[in-house]
Amino acid sequence: MDLRSLRYFQTVARLENMTKAADVLQISQPALSKLIGNLEKELKVKIFDRTGKYIRLNEYGKRFLTKVDLALQTLEDARAELLDLTEEPAGTITIYIQVGSYLLPDMIGLFRRHYPEAQFKLLQHDQDISSYPAFDLCISSLPFKIPGTDSIPLLTEEILLAVPCEHRLADRKSIRLAELSEDGFISLKPGKQLRATTDSLCHMAGFTPRIIYECDEPSMVRSLVRSGLGVSFIPSVTWGGSQGSSVVLIPIEEPTSNRTIEISWYTNRYMTNVANKFKGFVQDYYKELGMKAE
Repeated sequence: MDLRSLRYFQTVARLENMTKAADVLQISQPALSKLIGNLEKELKVKIFDRTGKYIRLNEYGKRFLTKVDLALQTLEDARAELLDLTEEPAGTITIYIQVGSYLLPDMIGLFRRHYPEAQFKLLQHDQDISSYPAFDLCISSLPFKIPGTDSIPLLTEEILLAVPCEHRLADRKSIRLAELSEDGFISLKPGKQLRATTDSLCHMAGFTPRIIYECDEPSMVRSLVRSGLGVSFIPSVTWGGSQGSSVVLIPIEEPTSNRTIEISWYTNRYMTNVANKFKGFVQDYYKELGMKAE
């Protein structure tokens, strides 16, 4: 049972598709099928259920995968720790982004001025998933939580309502969200954390938002509001403050509307020097961002 067999098994187990796994691993499908068959012979138990061309990880396979993931990650952590003992902070930082990806280019650019050898791998998942990817750091907002991680808050910001300057409520100092129950909303697409948060706020106010435009990026949301096409929710700090004279930002007095952004990491994984330094850098970055907004 060599490392190659375990890594190949891990890929097949994740994809549950021999053809796709062979493409990812860049080997022939017959060779991969033979390798998995040999592994099952060595284990003396079937770890996949096969129905025609379909393959599914069974209960034995799921238990084996848990141990394989742990073993391979332990080896990778050991390699990273040894490199940290001999080199300046360098290597690849894998970041799982659930919120605020539009701030990352600035953060990464500033960080690499001090650590130019640092590399980054960014992971984004907009839809619900049953398992989480391997990462060094995760930036998300509450109540999102990954089992086996610890976290610290980076920033708590108010969520404001953005309305066109000619909107009937544009001269108000604050509003109750229920007053917007008949308005058309411009929103991020489902799967985004902010979308889940703002949908929940509307439900707390007693209505389901009437979404008239869905966007991938905050910049498009802002542009559509500036064009007078609807109203939207705008995080007060991370989305850049003022939206221009054609948009009015109004505090929401009911329900309480805010979100907390946090950074998380696995407690059972070794964190490299460069990832640890980036973690501290991110904390300072958000702290400064909050101070500028005060």
